[in-house]
Amino acid sequence: MLAKLASTPAMSVADLSLVMAIEATAYRYPWTRGNFADSLAAGYLARLACDAQGQCIGYFVAMLGAGELHLLNLTVTPPVQRQGLGKALLRRLCAEGRLLGAGVVWLEVRESNQAARRLYATSGFTEVGVRRSYYPLDAGQREDAVVMSIPLEGVERGMD
Repeated sequence: MLAKLASTPAMSVADLSLVMAIEATAYRYPWTRGNFADSLAAGYLARLACDAQGQCIGYFVAMLGAGELHLLNLTVTPPVQRQGLGKALLRRLCAEGRLLGAGVVWLEVRESNQAARRLYATSGFTEVGVRRSYYPLDAGQREDAVVMSIPLEGVERGMD
């Protein structure tokens, strides 16, 4: 059975235990509770992804500034990944970005995260650069980030 995105309420500090449980299962190098708390305190755009039963199945956090939206974290809980929820969250993010006056969305993604890179590419994002040694790896090593962006004008066509 495919999971469906039913609602995207604002994330609050009260939601962080749920968010942290998903974060810990989704990533080898998860965000900390402090990363989320700081983002909420700063007023960043943060939404939960809830299914029809009201269960949190994902979320995103993005920062608005200078007419641009920077996606900092987009996560779908592993049991329901690859069912279209990431794309649905990207649509919501872009719609909110347009309402807030953003003209473009930017993001970084691990070079090795082929599934996420495909999701972003099929949603209309293009690769525009690389941030060297951006993400942590084991034993003090670092991994490059691929920088991607999408202009928000006409974005609906690219995300269908």
